Parts: sequence; structure tokens; C-alpha cells
Amino acid sequence: MVDFTNIDLDQLFGFSDDSNPLLMLIWILPIIIFIFYGQRIQLQVTSGEIKKAIKKLDAYRIEARTELIEHVKKNMNPKEDPTKKIDRFLEYFTIMPVDMDPHGIVDKVRHTVRAREDYSRNQVKSLSPETSELELSKVITLLEIATSLHMIYKIVNHMYLTAKKQNNYPLILPLQMILPFIMEEAEAITKAIPAFKSGQPIGDGIGPMVVGKMMLDTKKELLAFQTVSSETEFDGRKLILLKAEGPGSSVGRPGDAVEAIVAKNKPDIIIMVDAALKMEGEDSAITAQGFGAAIGGIGTERFQIEDIATKNNIPIFAIVIKQSVKEAITLMTKDIANQAETVRTQIHEMIKENTKSGQSILLIGVGNTIGVPQ
Repeated sequence: MVDFTNIDLDQLFGFSDDSNPLLMLIWILPIIIFIFYGQRIQLQVTSGEIKKAIKKLDAYRIEARTELIEHVKKNMNPKEDPTKKIDRFLEYFTIMPVDMDPHGIVDKVRHTVRAREDYSRNQVKSLSPETSELELSKVITLLEIATSLHMIYKIVNHMYLTAKKQNNYPLILPLQMILPFIMEEAEAITKAIPAFKSGQPIGDGIGPMVVGKMMLDTKKELLAFQTVSSETEFDGRKLILLKAEGPGSSVGRPGDAVEAIVAKNKPDIIIMVDAALKMEGEDSAITAQGFGAAIGGIGTERFQIEDIATKNNIPIFAIVIKQSVKEAITLMTKDIANQAETVRTQIHEMIKENTKSGQSILLIGVGNTIGVPQ
């Protein structure tokens, strides 16, 4: 039987009275340092990673600005150097309306956003009044890309410098957590530049592509700003087709077009086709069906369509083609393009299941219609 009363605890745990004080200091000193300077050390380590990301963001915004200026000089042939005017564009901002009283806020937001769009379009066209609408739409989109990257860089840099100035580690934590998502989006936006410069379809254009193919042999009508419509028949039913006017870079104003269509000829159902962001782990280019207005943006167009459908008791069905952020705004992949026929088949099935012969259907292709004619 072991006699625990005779065990030397100091020897058991490696301590003794004649231990070297220097060895004790080696163990205790790091603890003291981390207690008093732990946050500063963490701030320095985290700052190094964020500084690398900020350098990338700076390179992205410079690249976008350079591409924009060169494209304007080459394709618009402005009489004067557009650099100063473009730099002024990059600093433009939009103040959203007061939302303390939410009544009527959507109309106020729509008015503010459209006023900015109209002003930007007029200012860009002033660089070269004879520029075609197709080229003008490309330049405006490139300007939006450059402005977005410029603003992302400024915000991230501001948050980083503020935390550094205050030596405040908790202040930098939110930035550290969201930075991977910011970098993913910034990289995707930068890689979208070549597609818009050359006028090629992007992933987000799969909705307009599906509807545009169905419009090819029909008579088109301009219903709203940069938004076209046509009519055809399918299985004894009237099919009203709607998309942004291509092949320029535009999403149109589908809300205004839907309002005009419903006032003239109320459809029995609305079907919307759009791209949708896939979740991590999901395959790209898969389709899904659902209910409700499938349209992104700031929400004004979606509100308008939902409001019209509600007042007129029109059900809204949706078909989406899932893809990543990068795939949505860069050159359309073959897998996504190949889904056009699959989506068309699903549309036909949805029409047969939810309508009868003699009824009418409004089919909307939602998304940026760059490189997609009708």
C-alpha cells in the first residue's frame, strides 16, 4: 500500500527550493505580457492580414478606374480628357430618404435612385453626345463597378485606420469577420470588367436569355425605360413576354412595364425567371421553382410588382438558376447557358399546371441583359 503522506509534492510537480529563478521567469513573463499587452499583440497580428487585403482592394479600384478611363478614351472619343470628370463621378454619393415614417418610403427611394441614374447617364453622355446607347450602357456599368470598388476600399480602410488609431482590438473584430466576404465580392466585381467591356452575357443574364429566345420571331414593343415586351401563344394560351432591352447593359424597369401590362390586359399568372445565389455546398447551374417575385436590387421594383399582383389577385411563380457571386457577374459559363432549354421546359410545364386554355401568362426575364438581344 502506497503511503501518500510521505510523497514530496514539490518533487512530484518538478519544483524545489533551489529552482533556477531564471527558469521561473521564463514561465511567468509571457503570462504577464499577455495579460497586459495581449490585445495589442492580437491587433498587430490581425492588422497585418487586413493590410494585405486593403492593398488588394486598392489595386482593384485602381485597375477599375484605369480600365474605365481607357475604355472611354478609346470608344467614346471625348473632346477633352475625361479623367477629372470620371474622378469626380467616383466620389458621388446618394443620401437615402428619411425612414422614421415608413409611409411612402419606397416611392421616395425609387425617386432618389432614378434621379441619380438619369443624372449619371446624362453626365456620361456629355463626354461624347454622339455615343450609341449600347456603348453608353457599357460605360455606365463600368462606372458603377469603379464606384463600388472605390467605396469598398474607402470603408474598409476607414474601419482599419480607426481601430489602429484607438489601439482598439474589439473594434477591428467585425472587420476581420466580414473581410473574407468583402474580398470575395470585390474580386468578383473586378473580374466582371472584361465581360462588360466586350458586351458578353454574364451569369445574371440567364433570365433575359430564356425570355429573349422566345421573343426572337415576335413583334417587340418598348413599354418602359429600356424594357421591351412582345406577345406569342403557347398551347392555346396568350403568353406576354417581358425583359430588359438588349444587348446593352441594363436591367430595365420591369415594375413600370408590369403596371402598363396589367392596366391593359390583366394576366392570370406571372412567372419570373432570374438568377439566384447558391448556398455553399450547392452545385452551380441547378434550377429551383418557388413562389413570389424573383428580383434583386434595392427592393423598389420588387415592391412595385408585388403591390400590383396583390391588388389584382395575380399569383406569382418563380424559377431561379443558382450560381455563385462570381458566376453571376462574370462571363456566363457553359453550364449556366445550357440550362436555358431546361428552364424553358419548366416554364411550359408550369403554364400547363396552373392555367387553362384561353388564359394569359406574363413571363418576365429578370437580370442584366448585356449581350442578350431579343
